[in-house]
Amino acid sequence: MTGCPARYDAELGYWVVEDPAEVRAVLLDPATFRPDNAVLAHTPLSVKALRVLSGVGFALPPTLANNGGESHRAIRAAVARFFSPARVAAAEPLTRRLLTERVAATSARLAHPEAAEAVDLVQVVAAEPPALVLLHLLGLSDVPLTSLKAWSLDSLELFWGWPDADRQLELSHSAAEFYSWLRTRTVAARETAGDDLFSVLVGLGLSDEEVCAVGYFLLIAGQETTTQLISTAFHRVLQGEPASVEDVLAEASSVPTWRRTVAEAAPVGEAELPAGAQVLLGLSGHGGPADLAFGVGIHRCLGAGLARLETRVALECAADLLGAVRLVEEPPMINLLSFRAPKRLLVSRA
Repeated sequence: MTGCPARYDAELGYWVVEDPAEVRAVLLDPATFRPDNAVLAHTPLSVKALRVLSGVGFALPPTLANNGGESHRAIRAAVARFFSPARVAAAEPLTRRLLTERVAATSARLAHPEAAEAVDLVQVVAAEPPALVLLHLLGLSDVPLTSLKAWSLDSLELFWGWPDADRQLELSHSAAEFYSWLRTRTVAARETAGDDLFSVLVGLGLSDEEVCAVGYFLLIAGQETTTQLISTAFHRVLQGEPASVEDVLAEASSVPTWRRTVAEAAPVGEAELPAGAQVLLGLSGHGGPADLAFGVGIHRCLGAGLARLETRVALECAADLLGAVRLVEEPPMINLLSFRAPKRLLVSRA
């Protein structure tokens, strides 16, 4: 199946490419279709928001997703070791334990004779396990989990949403707080060497800004997108739709789009994209394979195997629970340029 031909969307300000073969071709040509805009704010930030960010030295130099230069290979290789197939496989018992505990607690809560209130499966089941597993893999402890989840959602909205000036200011304070925490951990890693993420990046010779840039989006993408993928899978089960991991990735991934910018005029299918054009790639929902949801080529998601494992385990652990509850509302959605998932899944006993 093929998607629509590449087209310019004036409202979004992007050339939209949805045909899976064309998306793959773009991702496999990073010299022509560069990643420079991958983590830029979709909605230009206000002066007040920029002032808040600059106050903590906020900077996102090219490191991973936005890096089309020579340094990308070494940084990616250093981070990839944390997500080796062996390390991911070894994390399954922890993943299963965390999810089993939360599913059991939720089932008991719903089964209580006096249970009347609905529960949110996003918060009580899907939210924390991906973050705890990620921190375990990265060798990080003493991380404020509640803050990390809030920082993550706020940063996704700041960089991929449509916040007005007042909301940008609010979100920028959250992003600045997160960045300050990252700087503190980076400084600590320079003083005391270890084998955690920050120590490895410092040992690679990266600047403080580069270490913080890797940490900023890795600590978001490595767990929040999986929470959203699990939430989407749960939603599909509750709606009676196909909800295997591969079905969800192919049809309704939590990261349905990603961005590129055109270095020099180039054809995409029958369209000729001008130099400097901003491109929005459809990764999911257009008849392509499930694996396209993680991208292809040198910037393919490092956490693909982990996300697949965690979502599979979540569906296995929650199967009985999902069969015993019903949605009490049509869930509100996280609906950003590149992120989509239920904000909450309020359920009660069926």
